[in-house]
Amino acid sequence: QGNAVESGGGMVQAGGSLRLSCRAPSIITSTFWGSTMSWYRQALGKQRELVARITPLGDTNYADDVKGRFTIAKDNTRKTLYLQMDSLKPEDTAVYGCNISTSFGYHYWGQGTQVTVSS
Repeated sequence: QGNAVESGGGMVQAGGSLRLSCRAPSIITSTFWGSTMSWYRQALGKQRELVARITPLGDTNYADDVKGRFTIAKDNTRKTLYLQMDSLKPEDTAVYGCNISTSFGYHYWGQGTQVTVSS
């Protein structure tokens, strides 16, 4: 069935920006528009946490500590989910992963991408 493919992680100084991308697997390209999509992150030694979510209608919600700094968006034509991260802080350092949950109840995950923010 395939996995989502992420890109855009890397290392940046505090205050910098990164944009993560998550391309949906080809099996769900026809149902991408109706899916709920999320970004999660897991820092070393910590539990995975939800960072941002976007619904099929485009409604968004964010974790409190990223509000105003991160923006989740999707491109239904490109079948790609994005996470724009601005004003990055060292505490944002983590492995970030995307999740695509279709209206049929299937869940697809990306492989994870490392984001490292230096002080």
